[in-house]
Amino acid sequence: MVGIIYGALGCLAQTDMKRLIAFSSVAHMGYVMLGIATLTPFGINAAIFGMVAHGLITGMLFFLAGSVKDRFHTLEIKRLGGLLLQAPRMGWLLGFSAMASLGLPGLAGFWGEFPAILSAYNPGAGLSEELFRVYMVIAAVGTVFAAGYLLWLLQRVAFGTPTEEFEDEHIHDMHVTDYIAWAPMVVLIVALGIYPALIFNVTDDAVRASLAAFGVGS
Repeated sequence: MVGIIYGALGCLAQTDMKRLIAFSSVAHMGYVMLGIATLTPFGINAAIFGMVAHGLITGMLFFLAGSVKDRFHTLEIKRLGGLLLQAPRMGWLLGFSAMASLGLPGLAGFWGEFPAILSAYNPGAGLSEELFRVYMVIAAVGTVFAAGYLLWLLQRVAFGTPTEEFEDEHIHDMHVTDYIAWAPMVVLIVALGIYPALIFNVTDDAVRASLAAFGVGS
């Protein structure tokens, strides 16, 4: 739980786009740890899904940050702005990735966070229901913080007009190599969001067998 809140507050304090994305990873791993800590098949399946989703979505965000750095030669948020005007396809993709990261239903991030939060309502045998329900509330508050820092990032980088420093510069939008590298990640983020059973059907038997081997879970 400390990771979720610490990561979120760390994101809100950042002035650098890549550092903000890095701190968001701390928050995301908090949901993974919450799911694992419940010692239930539901929670651990959610944790595994969350790790897969995190790899796709945060990897996508880091790709975009690298492309912004390549074009603007800075990742300082206050120096950026107007990406939707100068490189609209990249701006829309940044919006898509931000929505996926904050757990928008229909995208992969949702199935890593929401089930992990729900799993805390009924933790495994021998664990304190009261304590885990407090964790559940903290994790839910963390999603509000996530919306705050991700929408703030999107508003500052993609919306508005370019800063005076870059307003007269020609910024090249996405290259062919960008499409080739990013398309599989975008497809998987959408596919797993719409049909999460692609992961859950693969992991569930192994999760239940692992818990049974240690004499926990149900």
